[in-house]
This record gives sequence, C-alpha cells and structure tokens, in this order.
Amino acid sequence: MQVFCGIDWAEGHHDVALVDEAGQLVAKKRIKESVEGFTQLVEMLAAAGDSADAPIPVGIETPRGLLVAALRETGRPVFAINPMAVARYRERHSVSRAKSDHADAMVLANILRTDRHVHRVLPADSELARAIAVLARAHQDATWQRTKAVQELRSVLREYYPSFLEALAGSTTNLATPSARAVLAIASTPGAGGRLTKAQIAAALRRAGRQRGIDTTATELKHALRRPQLRQPQLVEQAMGVQTLTLLAALNTACDNVDRLAEAVTAALQQHPDYEVLVSFPGLSETGAARVLAEIGDDRARFSDARALKAYAGSAPVTRASGRSISITHRRIKNDRLAAAGFVWSFMAITNHPPARAHYDQRRDRGDRHPAALRHLFNRLLGQLHHCLATGQLYNETKAFGILEEAVIS
Repeated sequence: MQVFCGIDWAEGHHDVALVDEAGQLVAKKRIKESVEGFTQLVEMLAAAGDSADAPIPVGIETPRGLLVAALRETGRPVFAINPMAVARYRERHSVSRAKSDHADAMVLANILRTDRHVHRVLPADSELARAIAVLARAHQDATWQRTKAVQELRSVLREYYPSFLEALAGSTTNLATPSARAVLAIASTPGAGGRLTKAQIAAALRRAGRQRGIDTTATELKHALRRPQLRQPQLVEQAMGVQTLTLLAALNTACDNVDRLAEAVTAALQQHPDYEVLVSFPGLSETGAARVLAEIGDDRARFSDARALKAYAGSAPVTRASGRSISITHRRIKNDRLAAAGFVWSFMAITNHPPARAHYDQRRDRGDRHPAALRHLFNRLLGQLHHCLATGQLYNETKAFGILEEAVIS
C-alpha cells in the first residue's frame, strides 16, 4: 500500500505524519533538525515500506533548509508545497479553522495522496547549479541593497547638499561609483566641499582608481563645490554630514559585497556546461546568465516545454474567459527573481542588439507600453533559450529573429 509523508516545518522542530492510500494515519512523530532527528525520520519511513525502488514521497512547505537538502540527497521525491495552498486544503477539512502542527503534517501528506499529480517535485539540479543559485541570488540581493543605499544617500543630500549632486551631473549621477564615494568622503558638507583644493580632489580620484582626466575632473568638481547654495543652519548641517558619512559607509559595504559576489558567481558559472549557451544570447551578461540559470536550473525535465518555462517566468500572458468576457493580462504569480532578471536582460538586448530593438519597436508600434514590450521580448528570448539548452546550440540571430534581422540589415 502506498504511503505518503507530510512534514510541518518549524524552526525548533518538525512534525512528521504518514498516511496511507485511504487517508488513515500510519505513524506520526516530532523530530529535531539534527542527525538524530533525520535518522529517526529515515527509520520511520523504512518501517512504513520505504525503499530505493519505491521511495515514499515527501511534502513540505519549503524548498530550502538542511532537512530538505538531506532528503534530496537520499533520492526521495520532495514536493515543496506553497503555504497558501496548504491553507486552502486545511479549510476543506476544518470549518472551525482549527490548526496544529500535527494536523498540518497530515494535510501535507493528504495533498500528495489526492493531488500529487498537480504539484511539482523539486528539480534534480546539479550541485554546481545549486551553488550558482546561492551566489546569484545573493548577488541580486546585494545589488538591490546597493540601490536602496544609493537612494537613501541621495535623499539626504538633496535636503542639505544639492550642489554635490549637481557637481556630479557633468560626469555621472551614480553615487555608487568609486569616484563619487571618494569625493563625498572628504566633502560630506557644503563647508567641507568648499574648502577642498584641486590637489585634494585629484588625490581622492586616484584613490578611487581613476586614471584618465583627473586634472580636468578635479578642476570641474572644485568649481562646482564652491558655487553658492542655500545652507542649513551650521549645527544641522554638521549633523546631516555625520548622517551622510554613516550612509556612505553602508554604501561602501554594499558596493564591496556586490563586487565580491560578482566575482564568485562568475567563476562558478564559467565551470557550468551551459555557460557558452547562456552567454551567447544578446544582452545577457555573465551575472545575468547566472541569475537565469539559478532560477531555471539545469534539470531538463523540470519544464515540459517552453510554454511551461514562460509561465514560470511570468512572461507569458494569462487569459481569463467567462461567458462573453475575455481579458488577457500579464502574470502576477511568477518567479519574481527570474522576472527581474528578464527585465534587465531585455533592456540590455534592445540597447545593444538591433534585431531585438526592432522587435521591441514593432511591439511598441502595435500599442504595447514599455514594460509590455520588454516582457514580450523576454518571452521570445526565453523560448529561444529553452530550445538552445535542450539541443545544446548557441544563439543564432538569423534563426531567432529571421525577417526582422533582414529588415534591420537592409
């Protein structure tokens, strides 16, 4: 008789429940996330008939953690079930909205018993692909944190030091650049900036790694920082200068984290067999390719076809039809990390690749707004990526865009 396992995950302990084909409880136990706890779980499964030829499927609410990693190493099928779906299943059996850890474990087991076919087993990605996923997601988080730190710093500077932002307008307005951070470190207030000499600014630029146009840039910054501007009271200005230096320290840390993680994820990606295929696509940098690989994995059986991958990424539209009413909208339930990577990928493609730009312009001419046109381009590129990964081919412009490329060339 087939047995199904449900595990209610928690920080301090895990509740395990086994049910048979009739939904009857076979066994239950509370274990800890330790070697002893995992041994108890394995023994519990073995007593219920678990074997290498017929492993017991396991349902759990998270795809991460040491327990999930250990279960995947044993070769058992592990199903990560969305907690919102578990809540809906729970309401089928408890109108009083009662809840307990043991009952949730039984709900997870019964989900596999009744609807296993509509849930997806965790993909069998390689160890290298999972390592790339850790680094790529950390790099993506660090990039978002850097952007947040830049915006916080810019907001404070606008309140008391707009002349510094205007001084950078001629070269770059990105406060995350090494040159901007180096100059701000020695000119945290309008008073300090107005006292800087050309030699001090040039030395700061050199410390930031600047090699060309140092004298010209230093002269321009010197004059820009000495222009008259509205000022806060002296004590307030000094206080805001201290706040700026604090935010600058956080920004420096964020920038260093991004750089270190970019080096690590690039080195890992270059070892992966799919590296050449991924970086052959226009607009897809090494870090962008790592983000895409992190979300789609390297298990070829994960997506049955390109349509499944597009739905997972949120690039494929959703059709809602009821009676005479039909609406086509973009997907809101998707892999947000992959969708974010796809937006950057598409934007870089239309910037540097004429056929992709022509496709984008064609969608704009049809009435699509900028996000919709980018999403449509991402949808097309994603389908081509699925084909190339499945066949081992590199990106081919002629096959990818066909008549559009010919029109651009002519």
